[in-house]
Amino acid sequence: MNWKIKSDSLIHLRVPAATKGRWIRASRAAEMRLTDWIVNAVETYMHQQMNKVVIPDDLKFSDLHLARESDGDVSFDWGVIERICKASGLSVDIFRDAPEDNVSGLIVGWYQAHCQQGGERDPVADDLIAEIAAEEKAGQIISHQPGRA
Repeated sequence: MNWKIKSDSLIHLRVPAATKGRWIRASRAAEMRLTDWIVNAVETYMHQQMNKVVIPDDLKFSDLHLARESDGDVSFDWGVIERICKASGLSVDIFRDAPEDNVSGLIVGWYQAHCQQGGERDPVADDLIAEIAAEEKAGQIISHQPGRA
């Protein structure tokens, strides 16, 4: 038996007819399919929210205590993420109770800014970035624990 993993998920929305009409007009004006326009709007909103992240001046990237556990999982100090959320006026739920891409995006973005400002390299962060790049290059949409791919 062949198993195929679908990379797409289906979402159904119920919106007022007037809202749908506005969305259709906007998608046509952008020369996009409605679905693509909606996804773009949501992703743009999420990106804008992520750009509002404020790292308190007294926090260093090393305060995360980023580590790779023996089972391949990544660990870090959630208290640091909570402080960033508080300083940014964000709910920690957008990182803790959401897909891991949210918190990994925060950590990678912070790390890249940290390095651009002359910060010390972190071998775990470098490894994670290399892993993400390899998965994207291979078109892999699911991360596997080391040794289980």
